[in-house]
Amino acid sequence: MRPDTERYRQLPRKIGKYRVLARLGEGATSEVFHARDDFHRRDVAIKCVRPPSDIDASGGDSQFYERFFAAEAALVGRLEHPNVVQIYDAVADVESPHLVMEYVPGTTLKSFCRADALLSLEQIVEIGFKCAMALGYVARQGLIHRDVKPANLLAVMDGEKVIDVKVSDFGSVLQLDADRTQVQRVGSLAYMSPEQLDGAELDTRADMYSLAAVLYHLIAGRPPFEGPTQAALMQQVFNEAPAPLAALRAGVPDSLDALVRGALAKQPAERPADWDAFAQSLAGVIARREVPRGRVQGVLDSERFSLLRSLEFFGAFGDVELWEVVHRAKWQRFAFGHTLYRKGQEGGSFHILAAGEVEVFRDGRKVAELARGTSVGEMAYLAPSEELRLHRADVIVSQPCTTISFTPQTLAQLTMGTRHRFDDAFIKVLVRRLHAAHEALDHPRRIL
Repeated sequence: MRPDTERYRQLPRKIGKYRVLARLGEGATSEVFHARDDFHRRDVAIKCVRPPSDIDASGGDSQFYERFFAAEAALVGRLEHPNVVQIYDAVADVESPHLVMEYVPGTTLKSFCRADALLSLEQIVEIGFKCAMALGYVARQGLIHRDVKPANLLAVMDGEKVIDVKVSDFGSVLQLDADRTQVQRVGSLAYMSPEQLDGAELDTRADMYSLAAVLYHLIAGRPPFEGPTQAALMQQVFNEAPAPLAALRAGVPDSLDALVRGALAKQPAERPADWDAFAQSLAGVIARREVPRGRVQGVLDSERFSLLRSLEFFGAFGDVELWEVVHRAKWQRFAFGHTLYRKGQEGGSFHILAAGEVEVFRDGRKVAELARGTSVGEMAYLAPSEELRLHRADVIVSQPCTTISFTPQTLAQLTMGTRHRFDDAFIKVLVRRLHAAHEALDHPRRIL
C-alpha cells in the first residue's frame, strides 16, 4: 500500500498495551506492526487479524482465517528455539484479535531469491542447516509447519550480510495431537510437496521438501518448478524432476545438488530419513570445504554446533541448549606451550577442550594429561570460596588447542536449563577424576 493512502496515515497509537512504532506489512487478512512492550522493555511484532467485515468484503472467508489465528494462538509460549520466532501472547479481542511475537529486524529470504541478489553458497548452506535444526525442533513438538517458504523465513542482518535466520508464521501449522485448530489444504504451491498437494496424510518430510524447494530457489534464483498456470505447475510437481543445480549456477558441488534434489523426491521415503540427517548432511558440505568460503567468514555456527555435538561433555545437551552455547561461549585457539593457568593464579574462567591436549604440572611434575572433550579450570565456577578458586597446578598446552570457554559471569547469562546441563557434566568429570585418583594412588592429584 502506498504511504499516501488514508489507511497508512491512520497508524494506531496503541494496540492493547503496546505502543505502535511502525507498520511492517499488510495483506488481505492481517496487518503486522512494529511495537514496543514497555513492561518487558522489548520490541515486538503484532499481527492483527482484520475485522470479519473487511475480509468478507475482499472475497475471503472470515471463519477460515480465524482458524489461522487459532492455530498460532495455541502455540503461545510453546516454541523456544533460537531459530524460531517466539509467540509471546494471543489476544482474542472480538473486534481486533492479535498475536504478539518476537520482533526480528531485517528482511525475509524472499529478498535473496532474485538472480541479481543471490547469497553465497556458503551462506545458503548455513541457512539451510539452521532451518533444518529449527524445523526438527518444531517436529519434536508434534508440529508440521506446512508453509515453509522464503517469505516465512526471516533473515537477521548485519549490514548487508545475513547472520541468522528464524522460522515464522505458524498459521498453517498442523498439530498432530489436536484437531480443533486444523486448517486443511494450505501452503504455497511453488514449495508444496506432492503429498501436500494431493491432500494425503502428512509427516514432517513434507516440510523437508518445502525447505529443499526454498534452498533450490536461493541457489538457482528460480524455484524448482515453474508453470504459466496452477495446473501446469502441479503437473510438474507430481511428474517431473527439477533441473540439476550445477546447470543453473556455477560452483554448486555434486553433494549439495544431490542433497537438495534428494529432499525434493516425489516419495517421502526417498527423502532424508529425518531432520537430523538432513542438517548433518548440510553441515558436512561446509565441513568438507565443498563450497567456497567467504572472504572474511570465520568459523560458521553450523561447524561449531556439530563440533559441540561430537564432544562427550555436551552429550546430554539438547539442540536448543547447544545453540545457546554456540552463541554465548568464547571460542579460542592456543598454540603449543601456551600456559592456560599458573599455580596460585585466581580462577576466572574454565575451558572445555574442543581439540588438542593439555598437560597438568604440579611442582614441576606432570600429573595429568587432558584431551578433547574434557574440562579444565572448572573450580572457577564450582568453588564455594575465593581460596579454593586459586589454581593448584600449571596447565600447559601440549598440542595446539581449540577451547570453548566461559566465565562465571557469562555462564550466569545462560538459561537455567543450560546451567543445569553444565552442572551435570561437571559432576561426571569430577567423578571420573576421583575414580582415576583411586586407581593410581601412587600419583595422587587434586581436582583442578
